[in-house]
Amino acid sequence: MKSIKIKVCGMKDPSNIQALGLLNIDYMGFIFFEGSKRFVDKLAPLDIPLTPAIQRVGVFVNSDFRIIQEKIKAFELQVIQLHGNETLDLCRKVRDSGVTVIKAFGIDSEFDWSILPAYVPFVDYFLFDTKSNQHGGTGTTFDWRILENYNLQVPYFLSGGIGPHNIHGALQSSDPRLYAVDLNSKFESAPGLKDIELLKKVVKTIQHEQISS
Repeated sequence: MKSIKIKVCGMKDPSNIQALGLLNIDYMGFIFFEGSKRFVDKLAPLDIPLTPAIQRVGVFVNSDFRIIQEKIKAFELQVIQLHGNETLDLCRKVRDSGVTVIKAFGIDSEFDWSILPAYVPFVDYFLFDTKSNQHGGTGTTFDWRILENYNLQVPYFLSGGIGPHNIHGALQSSDPRLYAVDLNSKFESAPGLKDIELLKKVVKTIQHEQISS
C-alpha cells in the first residue's frame, strides 16, 4: 500500500505552528522569500517547537547559498525547497551540505520536461506546482494529466490548489512516484494562518483513504 506523505507549507504564526505540530503530518514548510505573503518575517527558531516526526522545510527562491546555510543552522532545517530558477550548482551545494533537497517547478501545458534530467543527481524530490510569477501560493490547480509526460523515477510532491474539494482526486493517483501532497492556501483563514480544524479533517481523510485502499 502506498503511503502518501503530508506537507503543510507557509507557516509563520507561532501559536498556529504549535497547533499544527499536534497533527499527524510529515513536513512543515517555512517560506524565506520576502516576496511571499507567507514570508516568515520575524519568526524565531524557538517559535518552532516541533517533534522529530515532523521535518522542517525551508522554502527559498533564488537565494544565495550563504543565506540558505545560515537559515539551515539557525532554524535546524532538515529539508530545503528551492522554488525559483536555481542552478544545478546551487542544488549540488545545498545537497552536499547534508539536507534533503526538493526542487520545485511551475507546471503548465508548455512545460519543457527535458530540463529535469540534469537535476536528478542533485535533488531528492521534485515538487510540481501551478506555474505563476509569484512562485507558488496561488491556490490554483494545474491539470494533473500533464504529469503523464513526466518520465523520470524521482519521487515528487504534488502542489498547487490542493484542498478539501480535490484531495480525494489527488489520493486516487496510481503513480507510485507521487510521494507527498503539499497543502497551503486552501486551508487558510489568512495568508500564513491555517485553519487547524479543517486540516485535521483532511489529515484524517488522507489516513482513512490509505488504510482502506
